[in-house]
Amino acid sequence: MSAAAHAVSPAASLTSAGGTNARIRVTVNGQAVVAEIEPRTLLVHFLREVLGLTGTHIGCDTSHCGACTVLLDGKAVKSCTVLAVQTDGREVRTVESLEVGGKLSPVQEAFIECHGLQCGFCTPGMMMSATALLAKTANPTEAEIRDAIRGNLCRCTGYVNIVKAIQSAGQKMQSAAGTGGKA
Repeated sequence: MSAAAHAVSPAASLTSAGGTNARIRVTVNGQAVVAEIEPRTLLVHFLREVLGLTGTHIGCDTSHCGACTVLLDGKAVKSCTVLAVQTDGREVRTVESLEVGGKLSPVQEAFIECHGLQCGFCTPGMMMSATALLAKTANPTEAEIRDAIRGNLCRCTGYVNIVKAIQSAGQKMQSAAGTGGKA
């Protein structure tokens, strides 16, 4: 993807309520995006419907499930609780940013290897919460992992393999850092 700003324009220049659209400039997965959106647009809808980044899931529409978790300036947030206009001038990372150049991230690899997913619906949000945790805590304890994913609900597992996957991802990342970044 190019580093140049990608302009996204809706068909209408007025919101459905008759107001004016808001112009935002946001970096999404390393790409600068300029868009005009309704001020009431939630980040999750902006990502999915405007940018076509459907890896961010809509699960509950009540902020309880965490399936829509993304990173906003490196912090895990539920994108159903953030207005897209609040991201103006900021950086957003979605699950699509984890794979780089055809190579899965350590978090993605670990979720596969440790069977940290079942149906996969919660997985993008879990992976983003794990990514945020591992960025600040290289070797988290089980308690720290469970605390980091407490806002992400999985209806299929007992979280044991999810915790194992996050621990494994941390170990993979530490090993890669110890070898000069070569895995």
